Amino acid sequence: MALPKDITFVTFDVYGTLIDWEEGINTAFQKEASRDGFTIDKDELLAQFMEIEKEIEGGSYELYAEVLRRCAVRIAENLGWPLESSRSGFLPDSVIRWKPFKETMPQLNKFGKKFQTGLISNIDDKLLGQTRRHIPHDFDLVVTAQQVRSYKPDPAHFKECERRVGSKKGWVHIGSSYYHDIEPCIKAKIPVIWVNRHKQELESGQKKPTAEVKTLLEAAKLLGV
Repeated sequence: MALPKDITFVTFDVYGTLIDWEEGINTAFQKEASRDGFTIDKDELLAQFMEIEKEIEGGSYELYAEVLRRCAVRIAENLGWPLESSRSGFLPDSVIRWKPFKETMPQLNKFGKKFQTGLISNIDDKLLGQTRRHIPHDFDLVVTAQQVRSYKPDPAHFKECERRVGSKKGWVHIGSSYYHDIEPCIKAKIPVIWVNRHKQELESGQKKPTAEVKTLLEAAKLLGV
């Protein structure tokens, strides 16, 4: 599947694509654990988070703030950190401090001058509102997990986006998670650019995205902005 010749709409995943969620989560955990004199290995933390988040999101829908609270409790338990559940709010409370990548705003501004832009994110509206303070860009469309009451890779986000845009024609999605964004776009035949910041290699049987880049800057150049 090739990129459309006449692109009019570009959507972005938020966390991992525009926002450095990994550093945000690591900083939040380290700060809270240090109150108990506990140190956490970043790589182990992130690996645990990705697996536990995926499991929780696969159940019945609940707000992402609650997903984060449940992740915090489960991760702490697995790591041997005696965190009381009453303190688990430190993680959703930290979202407001998760920062964008340095390239995010310069590249968003470029995209916005040529295309309509949108956000497609596995988050709730309140937490996304906090994040958007760091990315003051006038998006034409926003689809959250709260709005569709499900989490990617379920196709509901992308179906809702198609409904609002009115067509898949001229639409390209940009995301960093193969599991949450690239795979469902491939299945739905939506042209998708994979911002593969960690140089992840595809496993046997995984299909290639429409295009693969290392940064948003490369994605912008690919789309001629």
